[in-house]
Amino acid sequence: MMSSAIILGIMGLGLTFLPEELSQSIGIGTHQISLLILQILGSLYLGLAILNWMAKDNLIGGIYSRPLLIGNLIHFLVSSFALIKIVSHIEQAVIIIPLVVIYSVFALCFGYRFIVDPNRVSKVV
Repeated sequence: MMSSAIILGIMGLGLTFLPEELSQSIGIGTHQISLLILQILGSLYLGLAILNWMAKDNLIGGIYSRPLLIGNLIHFLVSSFALIKIVSHIEQAVIIIPLVVIYSVFALCFGYRFIVDPNRVSKVV
């Protein structure tokens, strides 16, 4: 939870406070609507980062943290599928490959926590 909070927080801060610079570096232009969408995406990342950070000491996958686990799983799984799909269609795939790896690892980790009994995982770790 802590590592996903840190990654999402960094991405959220970047998208919220540097949307123009990031949009120019990835080549989507600086149209006001695209900047607004990037800032809204940044605020979503910041919200999820804070939620993950505040729940880092909870038993993830237990009855009270199950919705948080499922929300993270859906976010990272669907995003990793979208990133994997787009890597083969763009010229500058080198920029996206680290995101593919990060999102895929988090999707696998949250998927593992979803499938395995949280009490068994906490005893092993």
